[in-house]
Amino acid sequence: MGPDGPTDVSLRARAPFGQFASELTHERSPRYKAGMNSKLPELPYALDALEPHISRRTLTAHHAHHHALYLEKTQALVKDSLLESASLEEIVLAAAGEEDHALFNAAAQAWNHGFYWRSMRPGGGGDAHGDIGRLIEEGFGSQQAFRRAFMAIAGEQFGSGWAWIVLDGDQVRLLTTANAETPLNSPLVPLLAIDLWEHAYYLDHEYRRADYVAAFLAHLVNWDFASENLGVTLAANIAARAAVR
Repeated sequence: MGPDGPTDVSLRARAPFGQFASELTHERSPRYKAGMNSKLPELPYALDALEPHISRRTLTAHHAHHHALYLEKTQALVKDSLLESASLEEIVLAAAGEEDHALFNAAAQAWNHGFYWRSMRPGGGGDAHGDIGRLIEEGFGSQQAFRRAFMAIAGEQFGSGWAWIVLDGDQVRLLTTANAETPLNSPLVPLLAIDLWEHAYYLDHEYRRADYVAAFLAHLVNWDFASENLGVTLAANIAARAAVR
């Protein structure tokens, strides 16, 4: 994979738009869905709720400026097209299938940001629990080893991008993507994400990305959101297996 693609993952082969669009609602497992409308989605917490780890100043600039601009650009690019009434997830997938880089970058960044906000909560962090905790311990040996691996992969991501916790088959693994790239247009299921673009942390942590990532893991990560994404996917997999018997 080239320097602008995900680390250690091959994205699904692109399909012609007509075929790709017709499969959007059939081939993907139910999971976090982001609607496409003219209004910027509200944060799931107050602007000061993540302090002192992420400040009101950072959240205000990040949400009301960066996220808003990606959404506005997406809306402008799909205006008066067949995708104008599509969900944001469908727009990302269609743009990837058409290799429409401008639309993909705007829509994927809008989707990634919505997913990132829900990957955090006030009073979050610490050890994962339930099925997600079990899969982490099976895959990494311990929660501590998982945190070390997460710190390493997030710290090693060159330039702007994202770090993800994803479900790959029946295993949890870590993934980084560059720029706007996302596991959404791959067979992997995103469970949680952290934004590694500098605008996500520079006002609070300056160049110290490691401090930001450590604060995310210790105080902010929303394991309930990860568990919801995992649970929906596991239930869909069970239903799909039962349907073919």
